[in-house]
Amino acid sequence: MHVIDYAVIGVYIAAMMGVGLWAQRRASQSIDGFFLGNNEMPWWALGASGMASNLDVSGTMVIAALVYALGMDGFFVEIRGGVVLVMAFFMVFMGKWNRRANVMTTAEWMEFRFGEGRQGQAARVLAAIANLVFAVWVVTYFAAGAGLFLGTILDIDPDLATLLMVGLASVYTITSGLYGVVYTDVFQGVLIGGVIVWVVATVMMSYEIPAAFEVSVPLGDGAFQTVATTRQAWTDVVPAWTLDLPGEYAQYNLLGLVVVFYLFRSTIDGMSAPGGYIIQRFYAAKDEREAGLLSLFWILLLAFRWPFVAAIAIMGISVGAQGEVIANPEAVLPTVLLELFPVGLKGLMVAGLIAAAMSTFDSVVNAGAAYWVRDLYQRFVRPDAAESTLIAHGRGASVAIVVLGTAFTFLFSSLNDLWGWLTLGLGVGLIVPQFLRWYWWRFNGYGYAGGTAVGMLLTIGQRLLVPDLPELQTFFLAFGGTLVACVGITLATRPTAPDVLREFVSRTRPFGLWHRVRAELSPRLRADIRTETRRDIVAILIAVPWQLALFMTAMVFVTKRWDQFFGLLAVLAALSVALYLVWYRNLRTAPFSSGPDAPPPLAP
Repeated sequence: MHVIDYAVIGVYIAAMMGVGLWAQRRASQSIDGFFLGNNEMPWWALGASGMASNLDVSGTMVIAALVYALGMDGFFVEIRGGVVLVMAFFMVFMGKWNRRANVMTTAEWMEFRFGEGRQGQAARVLAAIANLVFAVWVVTYFAAGAGLFLGTILDIDPDLATLLMVGLASVYTITSGLYGVVYTDVFQGVLIGGVIVWVVATVMMSYEIPAAFEVSVPLGDGAFQTVATTRQAWTDVVPAWTLDLPGEYAQYNLLGLVVVFYLFRSTIDGMSAPGGYIIQRFYAAKDEREAGLLSLFWILLLAFRWPFVAAIAIMGISVGAQGEVIANPEAVLPTVLLELFPVGLKGLMVAGLIAAAMSTFDSVVNAGAAYWVRDLYQRFVRPDAAESTLIAHGRGASVAIVVLGTAFTFLFSSLNDLWGWLTLGLGVGLIVPQFLRWYWWRFNGYGYAGGTAVGMLLTIGQRLLVPDLPELQTFFLAFGGTLVACVGITLATRPTAPDVLREFVSRTRPFGLWHRVRAELSPRLRADIRTETRRDIVAILIAVPWQLALFMTAMVFVTKRWDQFFGLLAVLAALSVALYLVWYRNLRTAPFSSGPDAPPPLAP
């Protein structure tokens, strides 16, 4: 790269550090400030921060690889996680359900759901351990992608590039807490947005997809094979029911069934409200109305990712059309950057992708550290610890997560391999107990703790002992084993106390198998819960296709398939009107008042 590019990157890093250090003073005042921003950050900042956190460089490289190799079919493969379909569920009901608990972490939430006795404590400890473990592996994913990207761009050893990126992001994450995370993410989001606009505009004006061309797919043994395709097939928004791909991507050959499976998995995930950095934004919201607004803003901003990856894939295709086909799909992003971007803008692009990588990293580390501080150290070791001690432990836990996550990068052969295991292996092992806690009154803290432990042991053991197990088999192993453990342990132990369940249902108002508990509530409260439940079910049936249509419309725009674009735009407009009428008009800062059974107002 040119010296001007390095200067642009240097200015960006200096500005980012300045924002992080500015936030340090506010974050150091209390543990609530360090992890939740004292519940005073605006919804637009939390939503922008969430978008920036999702737009990580590792995920962007994986998605760009799939779109480059599979075209629009790559979008449907990424329903497994990259589409972040869980946000539709957070927008409609999961965001407000979690905000009503008025807690700092998912693990702390366990005592709200299961009580403060032994079963609640068991669930809290296992939830904290599981979220810490998941945070470490997500940092591994971040570190692997950062090393591959920066190593290629700067022409340095990937391990050195990983240490460089991790070191920079750790500085402000460890010192400034959620204030630093959110406001540096907002700053980085602006930069990422500028990069996206330039890339999309450049492709729209200067690039055309050839009528016929070749791409490349990995064979799984370090080799790659070229595959011929056409513009018509590559840009078609209706996914093919079957494909004929060799090697690593052969697992997507039954694409129709794969997409149905990924939709099922994403639905379960969305209805489970997974922990980590996503849920932290909702605990930090001022009230449940702002939890809905930040979700909406998050989704709207995240839509810009899809025309960006489509544009990068089209530029990658043009490289192959003019010379040698890019062999490794995961190298499309850095290759396009090095070969097709002019001086200055190349530096801006690198800075934007560094911003994307750091925003994911800082969110995961800050959210993960909260589980050690709030749910293990403060809850069971030193309940009377001073705020300064807790903040020091937060910073120490952040360091530990970073070090362990960076050390585990050697266990995976590719980013797609690691992402597949996170979403369909370890993630699934944790989803089953997360799902049951919301919808089944009989599920207790012992079932949650035991199921979570079994899920972690199964999936981590599979990774160490049978690392080549296909994604679908990994899913069914994790899902089936964890479900049996959750149900078996629950039925073998006593139920959660009735007063705890009544408090949970009256405040949270979930739908599901709560008939025994709801029968003990006042008629007015039961009627309010029924009304809210019916509205939320209708809204989620609109919100999921709305999010998919939004992302696909933005993506198809770049392909210049105007017949498909205007059709999707009409569908998107109709769904948007329906979503406004059913969901947006009913946003409230708190649930309906329901007399003596009404939950207390949310704390600021």
